[in-house]
Amino acid sequence: MLVTGGAGFIGSNFVRYLLRAEPAVRVINLDALTYAGSVENLKNLPEAEAGASGEVTGARHTFVHGDVGDRELIEGLLKKHRIDTIVHFAAETHVDRSIMGPELFIKTNVLGTLSLLEVAWKYWGLERSIGGRETRFHHISTDEVFGSLGPGEEAWTEDAPYAPHSPYAASKASSDHLVRAYGHTHGLPYTITNCSNNYGPYQFPEKLVPLMISNALEGNPLPIYGDGRQIRDWLYIDDHCEAIGTVVRKGRPGETYNVGGGVQPTNLEIVEKLCAALDEARPDSRYVPHKSLMKFVADRPGHDRRYAIDSAKIRAELGWKPRHALEEGLKKTIEWYLRHPEWLAAVRAQGDYRDWIARNYGRRS
Repeated sequence: MLVTGGAGFIGSNFVRYLLRAEPAVRVINLDALTYAGSVENLKNLPEAEAGASGEVTGARHTFVHGDVGDRELIEGLLKKHRIDTIVHFAAETHVDRSIMGPELFIKTNVLGTLSLLEVAWKYWGLERSIGGRETRFHHISTDEVFGSLGPGEEAWTEDAPYAPHSPYAASKASSDHLVRAYGHTHGLPYTITNCSNNYGPYQFPEKLVPLMISNALEGNPLPIYGDGRQIRDWLYIDDHCEAIGTVVRKGRPGETYNVGGGVQPTNLEIVEKLCAALDEARPDSRYVPHKSLMKFVADRPGHDRRYAIDSAKIRAELGWKPRHALEEGLKKTIEWYLRHPEWLAAVRAQGDYRDWIARNYGRRS
């Protein structure tokens, strides 16, 4: 299996899931190690090793530092390792960054996906199997391609029309369309999952949940966009990884499956729950109650009001459902960050993290 973006948040958790739950799978992990991807996420993998560049091979895991847009590299990996399955996570994913610099999102999310598709269908050809194993291109997408819902509107099904509202969402919608086009035009065996907001261990700390945790631990303000009443469907990372694994194993080629946690709190409620859990986990902190650190800041342009995913299809057809309630998932996430301060320090020290935080939130005060 080739996992692209396997040193990022969701990708690295999925690699851990594979090595833990799928003993017959060998993982080739490709990541460009941009700001949100880090070999820190690959330390202490079961039965694996990881390095900063080149190929580093473990018992069932090989990490390769490279870009999905490098067609020669991709073709070489498919041939050398006789790849029969591609799980495509590699993407720029942060809406705020896409507003400030959309070009990179088009390069990675659209052109990168195009390069991967081109190499995959040409390598797999008409046989649709490698060593007797069926081939599969699985593409990870997002609920943001569907736009925004009103207060009383039904959750999105797989047939919902696309209406992306940010450069990020538009780039992911474009990549979804490309995958389906290659399935229709070239017979590429594919599946797509559109997931809701993920949270959990190894999430880059510019996203809402880890940002609130890290800021609260240091007594920094907890910036909340607008009135904080934006609604999202929240999904714990382990549940998402199980869903992807289930679709790759059992999903019908040419089908799309929505994956959501089935809970829709406001962003304000998420922050309040995190503060309450931190109060319990660190009662001796001088910042208790952590809720006192909350600060409302100017909203981002075009901020979608509500997302909601209908996961009935994957539940009925494949038997998947989330295992973690929201409170349980948030508690486990906080516990992980409290146990891994060295990881948080390492990823915050790399790249442009601090500069970006200052630019993005400084202008919202």
